[in-house]
Amino acid sequence: MTLHPQRHALPHAPPGGVSAPFWAGCAAGELRFQRCRSCAAVQFPPAEHCRECLAADLVWAVSSGRGTVYSWTVVHRPATPAFEVPYAPAIVDVAEGFQLLTNLVDVAPEEIAAGMPVAVRFVAVPGDLTLPYFAPAPSEETPP
Repeated sequence: MTLHPQRHALPHAPPGGVSAPFWAGCAAGELRFQRCRSCAAVQFPPAEHCRECLAADLVWAVSSGRGTVYSWTVVHRPATPAFEVPYAPAIVDVAEGFQLLTNLVDVAPEEIAAGMPVAVRFVAVPGDLTLPYFAPAPSEETPP
């Protein structure tokens, strides 16, 4: 059995405030994160001030969308009937240096492994929301 994206409207807070550029990026097919202009620290989730130096000089950058699975679980009994089971919430270590809580798709639950290379896949769900899912990606090969 392969895991699939959710097909129905999902409970969520309306995108807005400091996270609005992140959600706009998802709708545009970009995985966005913040970087501090003062100290170059990566910021995710979005914030108004840098967590490293407290500067308010944050800019948005676009991620490569590649990463590796840090941790995951497979859910067979959802907390709410809005979610179709099974699904696999996961923490992904994104290449640019932040972690993202997401769901894994296009993979059988028994094939998921720590360190598995993944790539973002954007999926629009009902209710004007585009979610960043992650699916297996081939390992980047180094040239000979």
